[in-house]
Amino acid sequence: MARRPVVTIDGPAGAGKSTVSRALAERLGFIYLDTGALYRAVALAAADDAALAARVDAADDTAALAGEIEEHLARLARGLALAFSANGTRLAIGARDVTSAIRTPEISQRASRISALPAVRAALLDLQRRIGAAGGVVAEGRDVGSVVFPDAEVKIFLTADVAERARRRAAELRARGREADEAEVRREIELRDARDAERAAAPLVCPPGALVVDSSRLSADEVVARMAEAVTTRERS
Repeated sequence: MARRPVVTIDGPAGAGKSTVSRALAERLGFIYLDTGALYRAVALAAADDAALAARVDAADDTAALAGEIEEHLARLARGLALAFSANGTRLAIGARDVTSAIRTPEISQRASRISALPAVRAALLDLQRRIGAAGGVVAEGRDVGSVVFPDAEVKIFLTADVAERARRRAAELRARGREADEAEVRREIELRDARDAERAAAPLVCPPGALVVDSSRLSADEVVARMAEAVTTRERS
């Protein structure tokens, strides 16, 4: 049987990557790889060291974390027993299921800072590539098509306007029983956009040759249909 393609889905925070990536993987019978969840797991684990977490949260930019703090976080990342289950929809650190714990706004902001650090990205790169080595993977993130899987057969860049992304993220948080002010959510998204685009290590970019999908006025089903068509076309070629 021919090797099935690796599909990468990159894009900014709140564009709907997780929803459509999971649905696309299920539709195709592929493995779902949420690379952002790995950085969130490191951010969560850092909370076990209150002083470390405080320094990360207080950092104005990546330079403030370079050196000892960056190496500490990289060692932490390498030492975590990270494991996906339920076809990539759940994540555990050792025996602890952290699927819900890594989705708070606090963890999101800390993960954004941590993911800008080259040593941490390097620590998690091999794990991501091992998961995708056999193909048949839908990988979601911010550098999966440009850095993690630069030779992926299908690359997609999913975006949406910032107002729509803020609305969706606020609704998602409320659905989980958390308070969410849409204006504050938008501010946090814009901050993450700037940090992701400006970081020196693997900045958020639209990979060359990627199919660009603007989901601002599309339903999740419509987005998945466009993506599935791109994969089917590639497999037939």
